[in-house]
Amino acid sequence: MTTPTLAGWLRCPSCAQPLEPLGELGLGCVNGHRFDVNRRGYVTLLGPREAVVGDSAAMLDARDRFLIGGHYAPISAMIDAVLRDALMPAEGRPERAIDLGCGTGHYLAGVVAQRPASSALAVDLSPAAVARTVRRFRGGSAVEPVVDGLVANTWRPLPIRDGAATLLLNVFAPRNPAEFHRILEPAGALLVVIPRPEHLQELRAAGRVLGIGDDKHSQLVASLDAFFELEESRPVEFVAELTAAQIDDLIGMGPSAHHRSADSTTAAVAVTAAVDVVLFRRRG
Repeated sequence: MTTPTLAGWLRCPSCAQPLEPLGELGLGCVNGHRFDVNRRGYVTLLGPREAVVGDSAAMLDARDRFLIGGHYAPISAMIDAVLRDALMPAEGRPERAIDLGCGTGHYLAGVVAQRPASSALAVDLSPAAVARTVRRFRGGSAVEPVVDGLVANTWRPLPIRDGAATLLLNVFAPRNPAEFHRILEPAGALLVVIPRPEHLQELRAAGRVLGIGDDKHSQLVASLDAFFELEESRPVEFVAELTAAQIDDLIGMGPSAHHRSADSTTAAVAVTAAVDVVLFRRRG
């Protein structure tokens, strides 16, 4: 991350004017609004009274352990396959990806690994998540992608420039259709991952994780239809043999962590993972 590359993604949350670098750790607009850049490589652009309630460090630690263990590797592989088959960047024009709900940066890492010349913006409501994702790409290699970080609320107008991205990544995360359309370039791609009804069904039957709404796929397509055209959808389903510790991490890395009973016990079990990897194209 450098302040100029970070500024290149962003617009002022107060007046929507482009943000420009101000020294090593500052951003500002022509109307005099100023913002500090964290030394860990990200900027926080939330509303004046907006509370930060995102993933905790403990949730991110659990997610890191679980994903690094390869337990969701088929999901990552399908994301990579869909994007490899669907995306053909213009000659000499690097891809610009935004991960909206970046978490630990695990899925973003797979996306940019296919495209070494790409740049990316990691967005999350959790400062700990954004800091972790940006740190993930600070290896010092000249061939590594430039990944900047933004703490922002996806439900609100995003402090991101119009048409800033060629690709939006949204994995198990909230969506803002109108804003996603605005920040994506014409004909850009939006990749969404959502759970299928069978996802974690063994844990759900035991009351260990939250329920999944009915017909999420149809609801997703309907919610995006005014702004995005469905291009393809690929299901992924597999069974993972998990230890008690791995199941604890699986429960603890997501929203069910907030509802977990302190005296709940865990045993090793086979758990079904089932998701849809859905690709959309921007309308207009």
